[in-house]
This record gives sequence, C-alpha cells and structure tokens, in this order.
Amino acid sequence: MDNGNSTSGDPNDRDLNIINARIPGSDVGTDTRVDLSIRAGRIVSVTPSVSTVSVSAPDTADADTADTIDADGLWVIPGLWDCHTHFTQWSKTLGRLDLISARSADEAMAMLRAHLDERHAAGTLDPNAFVVGMRFRHSLWSDDQQPTLAAIDAVTGEQPVALSSADMHCGWVNSAAARRLGVHVDEKTGLVGELEWFDAYTQFDKAPGAAEETDRLLREAERDAAGKGVVGIRDYEMAENIDTWIRRFASGIDRLRVAAGVYPERLQQAIDDGWRTGEELPGSRGLGTVGAMKLISDGSLNTRSAYCSTPYSGIEPPTYGTLSYTPQQIEEYMRLATEHGFDIACHAIGDEANTIVLNAAERTRAHGSIEHAQMLKRSDIPRLAQLGLEASIQPQHAMDDRDVITRFWANPAGIPYAFRSLYDAGTRLRMGSDAPVAPLDPWMAISAAVFGTESSSREPFQPEQCLPVDVALAASTAAGRDHLEAGDPADLVLLDTDPYEAQTPEEMRAMPQHVSMTFVGGRRIL
Repeated sequence: MDNGNSTSGDPNDRDLNIINARIPGSDVGTDTRVDLSIRAGRIVSVTPSVSTVSVSAPDTADADTADTIDADGLWVIPGLWDCHTHFTQWSKTLGRLDLISARSADEAMAMLRAHLDERHAAGTLDPNAFVVGMRFRHSLWSDDQQPTLAAIDAVTGEQPVALSSADMHCGWVNSAAARRLGVHVDEKTGLVGELEWFDAYTQFDKAPGAAEETDRLLREAERDAAGKGVVGIRDYEMAENIDTWIRRFASGIDRLRVAAGVYPERLQQAIDDGWRTGEELPGSRGLGTVGAMKLISDGSLNTRSAYCSTPYSGIEPPTYGTLSYTPQQIEEYMRLATEHGFDIACHAIGDEANTIVLNAAERTRAHGSIEHAQMLKRSDIPRLAQLGLEASIQPQHAMDDRDVITRFWANPAGIPYAFRSLYDAGTRLRMGSDAPVAPLDPWMAISAAVFGTESSSREPFQPEQCLPVDVALAASTAAGRDHLEAGDPADLVLLDTDPYEAQTPEEMRAMPQHVSMTFVGGRRIL
C-alpha cells in the first residue's frame, strides 16, 4: 500500500487501458476521443475511442491497479518535464524562509525578524544552527535599499543567518554566519560572491538533522510536482548527484523520472566509475539516468556577473561581468565530456559567454544543450541549430527580469530571451524553471512563453519573441511534442480543461488546478 512516501513495485509491471480521453487543441465543435493501451510501462496504441464501458476513475493513487480507467472526457497530454532544476534547493523552499516577495532590504529584514521571533517562540531556534533564507531579489531594490552587513547583523545578533539570492549567485550573510562558513563577506554589503557562495551553500545540508528534513521536503516536492502534471526533471543540484539519486530511489523517493547532472569537478570521477549520459541508475527501475555535464560558464544578470561584450548600464566602475572558467578550460571540459559519452548542459547568460561556449562546442563537436542562452548576438542565434544544440530556456526568468534588463542591459549587444528567434532558426527548445530561481511549475513557464506577461493588466514583454501554445507545450515534454504516440513511455497527464482554450496568462497559470491524474510509466502518482 502507498504510504505517501513511496510508490512501491516496478513502475512497468501494470497493464492499463485509459478510455474516452480527449485530445487538447481539437478543432472547434469536435470531440476527438481516444483510447490508450498501456503495456509494460509504454503506450502500445492510441486509437479513436469506441468503448462504451463506464468505469469510474479511481479516487486515490492506491487504486491504480485497475485494468481500465474511463477518462470520461478528460484531456490527455504527455507528462511534463522541468528541464532545469536544483531539486534539493527547490525542496528546501517548502521549509525555509522565502524572501521572494520582499521589495526592499527593509522588507527582507522585517520578514527575517518575524521568522526568527516565530522560531524562538516555538522553541525551534538553535543558536548553533544556521537559519537559512532564500530568493531575495536585490536587483529590483532601489539603490538606498540594498543589502548591508550592518542591517542583517542588527536583526540577527550572534544567530548565524545566511540568505541566498533568487538566482543563487550570491549570499547575504551576517557576521556570525561568515565566521562559521569561513567565507569572505563584503564589510559594507554583507554579500558573498558567487563562486565562494556556491561552495558555502552546501554546508547547510551537513547540520544535525538536515538529512531527515531534506528527505521529508523532497517527498513533499515530488507530490507538489505530480500535482502540476510533472513526470520528470533534469537535476543540476550543485552536489554529487549520481550516488545521491541512487540512494533516494532506494529509499522510496521515486515519483519522478530524474536525469542526474554531473559538474566538471566531478566529471573525471564519473568517467572512471564507468558512467555516461543516459546510463540507468541502479535500483531506479528505469526512472533515473545519468544526465549531462553541467558547466556554469558565467554569472547572472541580477548579480551583474553574466559575461557580456558591452558594459552594464548604470554601473560604476564599468563592468562586463565575469567568466567562471577560462575559454580554454570550457573547451577542455567539453572535449573530455564528449570523448567519454557525456552530453553537455552549459550555463551561458551574457552574450559574450554564449559566443565563447558556442565556439567551444563547435571545436569539440559537443552535443547537448545551452542552458539559459539568455542574451544572444544576432549572429549566434542560428548557431545552436547548426551545431545540433538544444536551447534550455526558462521563460519565467524573462518575466522576473524584464525590469532588471532595462536597468542593467539598457544597451545590449544582443537579444535577450530570444525564444521565437531560436525556434524560427530551427533550434529545439527545452523549457524549465531553474527552480528555486523560479517555481517548479511548467504551466508558469508555458504561460510566460505564450503570453509574455504574468498579468493581463501589463503589456507583453517582447511580444515578437512569444511562442505558440503547441510549441511551448511540446518544449515542456520529453518527446518534444504536445500529443502521445504509440511507443512513448506511459508518462501522461489527464486534465479537466483544455489548455489550448486558455485565453489569459492567469488562466494558463491556473492549469495545475485542473490536473486530475498524473502517470509515470503507467503508474498513477496523483
């Protein structure tokens, strides 16, 4: 029996028929229904519905041993993927202080003070343990409301507190936390730079009781994802992901398909251990695979560290951003990955970083994806398709950054968020969230890509870069299409409304409310 922590048994051991399901986007006035036959975890046929059997859909995931489910007119789509997550850190947002709504340093500190008071009153505040907060967006705060060490020290005293920026590229820490982490903190701002912060952030998971808390939140995050129709993720957590996910599958954290990314510093060990992209993780029953080599070539827009060919506007002294590796190192890692069977997943945000990464991919014949591809020179837009590289994009970032772009990229040398231009050039698009930078929610990404705005009351951002619904939906699936075919894994979602009928961003963002059932390998997980 499913206890809510595990869906036991082989996900491919159930045969299932789903009948009377409707195809989204059908012509107006038609009621196109299909029957799906599922055997050994795969769809063996999708045929026009002829069944008159009426079988009630099960009320709980425990009832998924039923041979037949009557969808009774629910709409069926392929299961959704989030193709760029930091899944552990996303899970932590379900249990840590979330500062995403803070509009100033003062508001962030007020939220922090209230959080500390609440934990003190509850008796859960340990003076020897870090208090961790997430997702502050200081790039949107006014110049006189930026982080300072004095402000966070005044609120926290000797309680070690560390706050991570929304893009995870810097931390705002107090003096007590800085001492314990052994990091250099700017004496004025209280900020820790991205490379040092990446290392420091992993220390929070080593505290007493952290492992048990993490497992609980991971299970909650899996249930949350299933409720949105998500069946799989690409996990680029900044950690050792292969062994981590082997252990997680063994412990019953097994509701999603997972491609576990490998960072450059761990690549040689992964090669020595015999791994390569696509290899199945032992004990995952086909749900877990080794993912791509994830390389971060530059910083981010919000920390003004994305590497650009022109200086940031309004910043003195002038800055062009920074590279995380030299161009030679980027090429060497790509060559090592490619020669040993690894795809690449290369983070590149600034236009100059994208040029450097594309040059390296061309020389090494690397295959895989450019993650973010956030600002591209016009001459680089067709190169992804020419090189056979996918663009792994995060449309919600465009919504979050539209005001930051006008502030810091007022005179860009490239096109930011060139979604339609990439698609028109023949590039295969993959969509994701970069959770926890944005919520793990494909419908949010689809809405941002299609409507170009979060609210009907605000004009679209770069409407010429918006995507058609079918393209955005296809980019959120493993197969790269918006419909199921025979031979596909039986990863599917049943909805009680047609997503093609959504006329506003609000309606598209509300689609998780319309997810009725989610299946992975023919096994019902919602």
